[in-house]
Amino acid sequence: MSLLPDLLPSDDHEAEPPLCPLPALKCRTGPLDIVFVIDSSRSVRPFEFETMRRFMIDIISNLDVGPNATRVGVIQYSSQVQNIFSLKTFFTWADMEKAINSIIPLAQGTMTGLAIQYVMNVAFTTHEGARPPHKKIPRIAIIVTDGRPQDRVTEVATQARNAGIEIYAVGIQRADMNSLRAMASPPLEEHVFLVESFELIQQFGKQFQDKLCGVDMCVEQEHGCQHSCVSTPGSFYCECNPGYRLNVDRKTLIDYCSFGNHSCQHECVSIPNGHYCRCRSGYTLQPDSKSCRATDLCNGVDHGCEFKCVSTEGSYHCMCPEGQQLQADGKMCSKCGAGHIDLVMVIDGSKSVRPQNFELVKQFVNRIVDLLDVSPHGTRVGLVQYSSRVRTEFPLNKYHSADEIKKAVMDVEYMEKGTMTGLALKHMVEHSFSELEGARPLSHNIPRIGLVFTDGRSQDDISEWARRAKESGIVMFAVGVGKAVEEELRAIASEPVEQHFSYSADFTTMTHLVENFSLNICPGLVEMPVMAFVHLYICFALCFFAMCL
Repeated sequence: MSLLPDLLPSDDHEAEPPLCPLPALKCRTGPLDIVFVIDSSRSVRPFEFETMRRFMIDIISNLDVGPNATRVGVIQYSSQVQNIFSLKTFFTWADMEKAINSIIPLAQGTMTGLAIQYVMNVAFTTHEGARPPHKKIPRIAIIVTDGRPQDRVTEVATQARNAGIEIYAVGIQRADMNSLRAMASPPLEEHVFLVESFELIQQFGKQFQDKLCGVDMCVEQEHGCQHSCVSTPGSFYCECNPGYRLNVDRKTLIDYCSFGNHSCQHECVSIPNGHYCRCRSGYTLQPDSKSCRATDLCNGVDHGCEFKCVSTEGSYHCMCPEGQQLQADGKMCSKCGAGHIDLVMVIDGSKSVRPQNFELVKQFVNRIVDLLDVSPHGTRVGLVQYSSRVRTEFPLNKYHSADEIKKAVMDVEYMEKGTMTGLALKHMVEHSFSELEGARPLSHNIPRIGLVFTDGRSQDDISEWARRAKESGIVMFAVGVGKAVEEELRAIASEPVEQHFSYSADFTTMTHLVENFSLNICPGLVEMPVMAFVHLYICFALCFFAMCL
């Protein structure tokens, strides 16, 4: 439900409302939880960032902030997300202004989807100061960006909205309108804004503030409406439920549906001189004007589709993700059974990972194994762990079923110590993809895929062996968490780089990766010997271990 009221009353009320004076108040909409999500990518120049800073301060200065009033949080993002202050940090405007003025822009990429994921999983949690859902305090995210996101925003924005977060998307200058519309809450005309230049953002801020802070006259005044009150700028009017007519004394007329003889299958709507039948959302009224039939059969039947149900005229059918095929039962989807791959996963076991996070890394590996059709003649999987040294946990020819591999993964012991990523790449090229350890000969045209997972800067050079890996025909994916270095991830990743590397700020927000990674490694998408993938982006590395497949 939008916080912004329809500013014009409908034409169907019959009595003019009494005009009530608009009190001179500071912006009071009732308690709100508001998080500003500010783009500080390298495309935002310093003087432009100052205008964004002023935009936030101007809006906050007109809010009624406090622990029991409106709470405010601010995050900035580029290739990573940084929390400036959370909803529980400050409760005075002066403290917030001081914190905003101290922000140092990150000046990297534009990972807007990652920022939305952080807002949903972290910023609006009760631990960070958001009021519990049962208190029904509106949760509002105001995203201000000047460019096109480098990751996906549609799916994660949908999840955020479904979680009860109302999203306003404010684009400046170079912002992509399609991305803004994909992020924002409906109705889009009330939640999507495009400002032509940074110079105009303060002028826009006043207009936006007026929308956000519209006074609800139905709350401010004793309206006396029997059914419902509709607020307008500086006034209000009363409105009756369907089947009732507004009288001067606000009394009701007859409700024809109450006679009990309407025979409507779903709902009866009373009108001044009779009634009519209405169907619930997703249903269509039939020619008898009484019965209802599902418009979207996928919502009206137990379709059993594993991935997606698609309604057609009078029928429906099941669909599978790209790269998977529908099984003979017309409902289930195949795994990576259209071909074979040799997959070696190289995981960072350095001291900085820490034991509890290493367990999450192992769970991540097993989620990938679940997607594969493992067999001696199908997909083969190998695992390498590295720290100051490199250890083959099991080669490609060791296990022949997914269950065997998953058990072996969970038995892997954490190495700790340093981060020799270059040494691990050398080991992978020289040993892991050798025929001695189970890699099929290149003449068999079996795709070779390497997935490197790291959480920090390498203590040795990675460039030479990253290049050799790709030159030898291995398609390389790089996944970074925490203090991983973007330049190193890019050096490891195959072309196009943007589709082969991924980053997450921490271990607690990591698994949409698995679903999209499955589309990249399913062999139907690979052509040898060039090994060129038709990729769907390896995901925004937002949600690594939320386990949300």
